[in-house]
Amino acid sequence: MARQHPSTPGQRARWVGRLIAQGGAYGLVTLLGREAGASRQALYGWKARGLRALEQAFAPVAAGPDGPGDLARAVLTLLVEAHPSERGIQACLGALCGRRVSLGAISAIIGEAQRRALAWMASHAPPGARPVALDEIYGHDRRGAYLSLVDAESYAVWAAEGPLAVDAESWTLLLWLAQERGLRWRATASDGGAAIESALRAVDPQGQHARDVWHVLHRCGQAQARLERYRAQLAARTAAAGRQVARLTAGQRARGRPPRAAVGAQGVELARAGALADGLRYLSAILRELLGVVVLTPRGLLDRAGRERELGALLELLAELAGGAPAGPRAELERLHGHLSGALPGLLAFVPALEPVERGAAAALGREAVALLAWAWQRRAILGPAPDALAAQLPEGWRPAARALLGAWGAALRASGAAETWHSVLRPHLAVHRRLSPGLLALLAVWHNHRAFARGAHAGRSPLRLSGLPEAPTDWLVALGYPPAAAPAAPPRPLPAGPTRARELAA
Repeated sequence: MARQHPSTPGQRARWVGRLIAQGGAYGLVTLLGREAGASRQALYGWKARGLRALEQAFAPVAAGPDGPGDLARAVLTLLVEAHPSERGIQACLGALCGRRVSLGAISAIIGEAQRRALAWMASHAPPGARPVALDEIYGHDRRGAYLSLVDAESYAVWAAEGPLAVDAESWTLLLWLAQERGLRWRATASDGGAAIESALRAVDPQGQHARDVWHVLHRCGQAQARLERYRAQLAARTAAAGRQVARLTAGQRARGRPPRAAVGAQGVELARAGALADGLRYLSAILRELLGVVVLTPRGLLDRAGRERELGALLELLAELAGGAPAGPRAELERLHGHLSGALPGLLAFVPALEPVERGAAAALGREAVALLAWAWQRRAILGPAPDALAAQLPEGWRPAARALLGAWGAALRASGAAETWHSVLRPHLAVHRRLSPGLLALLAVWHNHRAFARGAHAGRSPLRLSGLPEAPTDWLVALGYPPAAAPAAPPRPLPAGPTRARELAA
């Protein structure tokens, strides 16, 4: 470990001052080295550090939020990035910038930004028809929710209102409002709520309205977990009954309550519970395969009629499984059967749009080639997630039809996860503010639409640019009419701790 020189900061400051002031004097370094008991390298290093400190002391300091535009930018950036309260913004400005800003000034800045954000949301829409995800999120008050329309491909938020009652009237008005602003959609996806479905039937009765696949699979997972808990409870009871029988056989006194049934009967019940859990797990796996974008069989792709036949058989098997179950698991399986039966039309809503493209590709390339493309699509995580990357690995004559087919598969709308992502942005703000005003919702939507993705396939691009608006600014505050951020001051030039550079600077 390096040994520290036994001198005070004041002594080193005096030595460095003499080195800088009398730079170039013959014998000065030798004299100071004897006086300080330090090597020439140490003295040159201290001199370089002193010169760096002088340069930093006289370098131009980056301006803080002194002007109105800088203050507004600081307040709004803190609001959306750190989601504090207005008092939290006041404390941050005082601690970081040394400026005391009143709560009234902060509230006025936020109010003006909200008015600009509401105007921006009312005047911007994507140029073409987009896939849209619909969902609501509840805040502190369960009597109202925040309703959102989010682009399922680009994750841009095109409408966000609330808190509103979650009913068909609220959703219908929101859809009409989005249409008045210029939003057009080619398909929609939701979690299957009755209010959303009723509004979509009223506003767009002929449209493609998909049911979120992952919500349905999550419902199957919940039923599976309940059956597993039922099996674990029976296993614990059977083990306890076995221990009780062993104690009685050994002539010992019984402990606890007597078993509900004989050990043999409980073993039969446990085996039946295991068969129920295993049967539901198998049916859930088949359901996941049948709801995939492509379903590949030995005879080629499975069409809509084939999917419907397979899903009908799956529902019959589920009903048969429920019929042979005890009372508790039977009720759970019957509820799951009813849920899947009601969701089935929406789960296959994406299939009709794919069938014409698949038939065209089969006519151009053949059924075997389409099956090969489907096999590659199922393994696109290995071969390349982008359609162009997959198509580049195919023969030249296949590529036009393959690009069209792969693009159609990639655009299939089966989930409303984009709205869930937007809700993950709102949750921290709901935790702080407990209630979001329409202006704050619009402000968060504008910020979310303009910020670029930091990683992933869309890294460096914002939701607006992915939605077909390539001229959208990358700075959301510039989009709201605020001046651009000032360029940061250049950092001071580093100085090497060498004798040659020190002499040059001293001279």
